[in-house]
Amino acid sequence: MRLRKRITSAICSALMVLLGLLFLYPLYIMLVNSFKNRAELYMSPTALPSTFRFENYLTAMDRMDFMTGFSNSLIITVTSVSLIILLSSMCAWMLARTNDKKSTLIYFAFVATMLIPFHTLMMPLVQLMKWSKMYLGIQILNTRRGLVFMYIGFGMSLAVFLFHGFVKSIPISLEEAATLDGCSRIQTFFRVVFPILKPTIMTVIILDIIWIWNDYLLPSLVLNSKSLRTVPLSTSSFFGVFTIQWNEAMAGLTLTIIPVVVFYFCAQKYIIKGVVAGAMK
Repeated sequence: MRLRKRITSAICSALMVLLGLLFLYPLYIMLVNSFKNRAELYMSPTALPSTFRFENYLTAMDRMDFMTGFSNSLIITVTSVSLIILLSSMCAWMLARTNDKKSTLIYFAFVATMLIPFHTLMMPLVQLMKWSKMYLGIQILNTRRGLVFMYIGFGMSLAVFLFHGFVKSIPISLEEAATLDGCSRIQTFFRVVFPILKPTIMTVIILDIIWIWNDYLLPSLVLNSKSLRTVPLSTSSFFGVFTIQWNEAMAGLTLTIIPVVVFYFCAQKYIIKGVVAGAMK
């Protein structure tokens, strides 16, 4: 019996290792080819480079205008994630503590929006942005604040779902005690409830930073000016109509994912605990 368990465990471990290598294989291809010249890349895409050419990264940074794209991505990501956390946590708290049909309907409306694919909203969204400029004088297209506004709208549903599940697990007696001590509702939320939400907050931060930093489609619809391009949009400069500089493109893509990979490894210990706490409780 013990031998069978050991064999099963060894087989499962081997399968997990193979699956992990399968997922890491595209990253390996991208990384090794970012150090090659074009001849080496076309000769053997999977082989290690004979010489590590770091000039590919310097060329990629120049073509991408990397620092401008990095600053735009950083501003948009940090602002969007901060507002999503603040607004969704307050919304989820109010919905969880208000036991009536109206709050239940609003909550299920948030959950239902997670099932709507973004691609079905692309064309109506662009038309709405043009309409807001034409009739209301509100500039959404080609602005960072317009892109942040849209990220808040698309990110609220999942965040409210996660926060709502976690808030219901918090004893209401803690909030009643804070009220008896003289705290207002806002003070009760920020001094009592919000600090307890740390696991779910970390989960929302991780998921939304990975999503917003790597997103290409929504910024491509909103941002037209080169000075406002995010890092993913800047990588389009490598893909021309007739030629593609694959080695420089690989270097640019590597630069794009390095910040979010570093952040993920620093914060990964919170993600499983936060998802389980927010979705299962």
